[in-house]
Amino acid sequence: MAKETMESFGAWAFYLGLIVALVLAVMPTVLSAGWTILILGFLGIIVGLLNIGDKELQLYMIANIAFLVAANGFTGVLTALPVGTGGITFLASFVHNIILFVAPGVAVVALKALYEVAKE
Repeated sequence: MAKETMESFGAWAFYLGLIVALVLAVMPTVLSAGWTILILGFLGIIVGLLNIGDKELQLYMIANIAFLVAANGFTGVLTALPVGTGGITFLASFVHNIILFVAPGVAVVALKALYEVAKE
């Protein structure tokens, strides 16, 4: 029962992280950059700790590394576009917020993987 509760909490942390990233992309001045990083990073760490077991570890790492590389490139493309529309600014901000959310979780899971490899 406790494991199911923790997994449920981790799933809700993931959804909350996506919602917070979206809201902060729509209203970027609501929080300072420091608070944005702190909140999204904390939620990402919770997701990494609670949602990823040994079975999902490898797929999670590959998917997130691919996402982080692609998202950084995509953000560069969006910011280089010569169009001054708010939609592009919003999209670039949203992708950046997702990066802030995902990266700490990847770091936690990578440390867990390093520990598992070193333990053997």
